[in-house]
Amino acid sequence: MKEIKISVRALVEFLFRSGNLDNRIHHAPDTAMQEGGRIHRMIQKRMGSDYQAEVPLSYTHTDTNYILTIDGRADGVMERKDKPLLVDEIKGTYRDLKKIKEPDYVHLAQARCYAAILTMQNELEKVSVRITYCNIESEEIKLFEEDHTAAEIIEWFENTLSLYHRWAEYLATWDEVRKKSIQGAQFPFPYREGQKDLAASVYRTIYHGRKLFLEAPTGTGKTISTVFPAVKAIGEDKADRIFYLTAKTITRTVAEETFEILRREQGLKFKTVTLTAKDKICFIEKSDCNPAACLYAEGHFDRINDCIYEVLTKADSFDRQTIEHYAKKHSVCPFELSLDLSLFADAIICDYNYVFDPFIYLKRFFAAGNKGENIFLIDEAHNLLDRGRDMYSKAINLEVLRAFESLIKAVHPRIANIVASICTEMEKYRDECETAIVLDDISPLIKKINLIINVISSWLEDHTEGMYRDEILEFYFDISGFATIYELINEKYVIFAENDEENGFRIKLLCADPSDNLSLCMERAKSTILFSATLLPIQYYKKLLGGTSEDYEIYAHSVFDPSRCGRLIASDVTSKYTRRSENEYRKIAAYIDAIVSAKSGNYMIFFPSRVFMDEVGYIFEQEYYDENTQEILVQQEIMSEEEREEFLSRFSPANDIDLESIINMEIEVEPSKSILGFCMMGGIFGEGIDLKDDSLIGVIIVGTGIPLVCNEREIIKEFFELSDEDGFDYAYRYPGMNKVLQAAGRVIRTETDAGIVALLDERFLQRSYYEMFPREWKGIIRTSTSRVKNDVKALWKRIEAK
Repeated sequence: MKEIKISVRALVEFLFRSGNLDNRIHHAPDTAMQEGGRIHRMIQKRMGSDYQAEVPLSYTHTDTNYILTIDGRADGVMERKDKPLLVDEIKGTYRDLKKIKEPDYVHLAQARCYAAILTMQNELEKVSVRITYCNIESEEIKLFEEDHTAAEIIEWFENTLSLYHRWAEYLATWDEVRKKSIQGAQFPFPYREGQKDLAASVYRTIYHGRKLFLEAPTGTGKTISTVFPAVKAIGEDKADRIFYLTAKTITRTVAEETFEILRREQGLKFKTVTLTAKDKICFIEKSDCNPAACLYAEGHFDRINDCIYEVLTKADSFDRQTIEHYAKKHSVCPFELSLDLSLFADAIICDYNYVFDPFIYLKRFFAAGNKGENIFLIDEAHNLLDRGRDMYSKAINLEVLRAFESLIKAVHPRIANIVASICTEMEKYRDECETAIVLDDISPLIKKINLIINVISSWLEDHTEGMYRDEILEFYFDISGFATIYELINEKYVIFAENDEENGFRIKLLCADPSDNLSLCMERAKSTILFSATLLPIQYYKKLLGGTSEDYEIYAHSVFDPSRCGRLIASDVTSKYTRRSENEYRKIAAYIDAIVSAKSGNYMIFFPSRVFMDEVGYIFEQEYYDENTQEILVQQEIMSEEEREEFLSRFSPANDIDLESIINMEIEVEPSKSILGFCMMGGIFGEGIDLKDDSLIGVIIVGTGIPLVCNEREIIKEFFELSDEDGFDYAYRYPGMNKVLQAAGRVIRTETDAGIVALLDERFLQRSYYEMFPREWKGIIRTSTSRVKNDVKALWKRIEAK
């Protein structure tokens, strides 16, 4: 019999939500939770010794197919002389209490559940329910109280349980169907060399509740090798849910296809949902979730549960297309629908931020530090390091503050005056800063920031409309985000200020080492599998992504024949800033011509910067480009999804069509041109794209990929040097080398692929670089401007002889 557990709060919020989806109704930030906790403790202390605070309660209901356990904590329970037992629910708010005419029904339902449980457990004749609202700023209190007989409160509670019955029945039935299908599922392909051991290692990691850092080169089948054992673990009750976490849309598509293969080939019954960013899936041009701007927001909560139930009973894959279809059918917000469906999904395919970002993470799963029986599968895990730094760092800019103050000064003088005081405080730091300076203490600034947060929060609670409300709300999110990150500051952070002509003066809370924050998030899972084709050096990633000595690491062997990829290093060119000149650009252009002229086909050339690409590209186009046999495509700084798809589609050969048989006459077929893609290293085409067969036969990589020297990178370098690590490696060499390895990995995608990888920088010959080459990179040729044509021809001859 299926055991189902749900909290009282989750139960009533799910069953009794109603009305509009409205972003104009202010919700306090996470920092307000601390103030809410203070309010709870203050009220509980005032009530005296007869008042029991935080009383744990639980109730179990047994039905034909399931056992439902409902639990929670009553804020307060008090026995009173000559009065019924009182159940108190405390809610902190920034709202003007005079405007609260009646309690929110969800708050009331939560308290009634606790009251019903206490009535049944203690055989009470009557019980009182009270909702206590307290203004967080003024500490003013407003009470709403109601009395019930035992029969009344128990009947209400039983009716509530009956409303949840169809959901509990669905969960119980689906659990049985899913488990049976998992038991019968087999690995859907013949195992490649080492793949069975790889899948077994993933399963063992999940079984033991550890982390696994997996370096899995292209061709090892890492997606199915992680998904399949995770599914099996769920079928054996080792976990409840999979989170498949990605950094890019294309890897989400691969995950969707993998689950679909298991459904189609193995009869797997497994619900998956793909979370698409709100701005992308929103039905209106600019996302604005309120009934005045969006018809799908009006009455959303009145229709959403029926919509969810229909999706659950008619589909197993809740991809973007499915979600949009049912959202339109029921006139509900597609983004909110996807979030609600995630509660019923067996696997959630989503971006990293839904687990790791302190402002975006899925509170319905992870609030209050909840540790679920989850499995985190983190794809392309090398991306999590910089993403983690970004998610746990925040900055405030003096010029932005001044502009905001000037905008609202006439209409909202109180808010503007406090913003002005923050600017004054920042100017004190600016006066001490020429270019960049590390700051030891910014507590005076934080005090003023906390003040403006409280003032704006109170204003937003009482003003759903008003002049500059959108601008005030945006500012509020930014400044409260800074305060939230400040609360996380520890020895892994550096607070610094910098002043430059382009961006002005700013103060940044830099998470130099995100390992603590990431590790804390990974505690939300029973087990985490971090995998990538370029997780080298693995100890570097293990340390900075929250690994411990107890966690596992594996380097999976490539199944591809290494001789089908020719690799060479140019010994007489470099992208070093001190060597950049027209002469160097000309030599690199000559290298590119020698490589692409040796064999007709499609190539990608990756550059360290746009300026570098423009310089070399201009020379190549003027002196070497043959418009009759070649076509140059240039990656633009900003490209829409459609433009990216169009760019990549030019590399894929068109479907062969037998035109002669169709039109019954001989035709002259024009030979296809070689496509030369000029791209940015570390950019959108540098990883995550899958150009198979003849779609791409060569990659040319200009430079070592190291990031540009800047204040922030230098601070990261110094931070790790103080920790007895090689600061240059951590701040520059390792991140750069990852871009190189990712770009090189675009060439060989299948066992039949063949191609060339050319590294155009003499620094690759240094030990500090070539020691980071993957072990399958054997037989690399050292070449030069004078030899490269012959060397490339020899490589192709060797490859084609296989």
